[in-house]
Amino acid sequence: MSAQKKVAFYTLGCKLNFSETSTIARNFQSEGFDRVEFDEKADIYVINTCSVTDNADKRFKTIVRSALKQNENAFLIAIGCYAQLKPEELAAVDGVDMVLGATEKFKVTNYINDLSKNEMGEVHSCEIEEADFYVGSYSIGDRTRAFLKVQDGCDYKCTYCTIPLARGISRSDTLENVLKNAKEISEKGIKEIVLTGVNIGDYGKGEFGNKKHEHTFFELVKALDTVNGIHRLRISSIEPNLLTNETINFVATSKSFVPHFHIPLQSGSNKLLKNMKRRYLRETYDNRVETIKKAMPNACIGVDVIVGFPGETDELFLETYNYLNNLDISYLHVFTYSERPNTEAFEMTEVIPQKVRNKRSKMLRGLSVKKRRAFYESQIGAKLTVLFESENKEGFIHGFTENYVKVKTPWNPKLVNTLHQIKLRKIDEDGIVRFDWIEVPTYA
Repeated sequence: MSAQKKVAFYTLGCKLNFSETSTIARNFQSEGFDRVEFDEKADIYVINTCSVTDNADKRFKTIVRSALKQNENAFLIAIGCYAQLKPEELAAVDGVDMVLGATEKFKVTNYINDLSKNEMGEVHSCEIEEADFYVGSYSIGDRTRAFLKVQDGCDYKCTYCTIPLARGISRSDTLENVLKNAKEISEKGIKEIVLTGVNIGDYGKGEFGNKKHEHTFFELVKALDTVNGIHRLRISSIEPNLLTNETINFVATSKSFVPHFHIPLQSGSNKLLKNMKRRYLRETYDNRVETIKKAMPNACIGVDVIVGFPGETDELFLETYNYLNNLDISYLHVFTYSERPNTEAFEMTEVIPQKVRNKRSKMLRGLSVKKRRAFYESQIGAKLTVLFESENKEGFIHGFTENYVKVKTPWNPKLVNTLHQIKLRKIDEDGIVRFDWIEVPTYA
């Protein structure tokens, strides 16, 4: 195949998808393809799909149309979670030539023999039981941080979730390979690594392609802390029942791990947690927040919460709202429940009207703004370290402190991907924090 062939990628969904897109893109480049931006003309467009929200499903068609606008003869490939769950549905979308499931997506270049358009999308999709091998990946773009995948799949049976159907059983990368990838990332001058996976606290399971455990998440954290050249390590999202006290206490004293945790809660009502088949109750969550704040008073804690789950009465929603209002957390990620076929919740009867779901979602988003503001205010006067991002946003460069406070200063390209000691001064009208330099960089 001539070296001139161009490929472009679009990623929907989570950090895990971004890390996998990056790895797949590197495979294309090693086969002689040129990677271009998605809004440029390419011979092949690869769309990495997500199935977590309705919105992601609808956006797929829009993305396909925008690719065909660039090149109506382009070869279009759909991969990812939605491609595994509903391959025929995606294959039927006008302009889609190929749909690859959970195991096939990493071998995408093997499927491209002929780039002529197909009448109907060709489907290569395994039974999800066959998705039992692990492909390590990490993403590096123009970012100052990399997403490093350490685990895939999930053995949990939450009643609202299709991820086990889309990604298969829980399985992990070998510790050796995670450390090798982390070293590769640090050698590229990237200052921060975010650990990602579907259920990363379950790390270790399936390290040998079976259920045999050699390592735990705690051992992974300890091993990563010894890798030279990594300035920051961030744990992306971890189940409360899998976040152990030893991990929390280790992060508090570690060299590279930052005081920032993202812990899914989903509901502040024990009744709904049981209906969702979550593996903990509210009391466990209280304990985790308390343990973190005791070990790291400045820690940032983010929370996932679902509104509008079947059976969520006004009383139960208020229970969640009041619970979160009184909890020492820093921000919320609010998800409006959306029905997913082949899940237990899909069959549940006490359906919450869409209008009510939207209203509750709005209330919790408002609470999140309040929580973030209160957290930022608690940090004014603190001496912290900032890592600057690479974008010029209306004349400012933004960055994040180790405990995830967003700060800004007038744009200066020399600050990109650099770490500096600062003292937080005040919250600007846009909610972003201004600061004073502790040590003014010579080029600032």
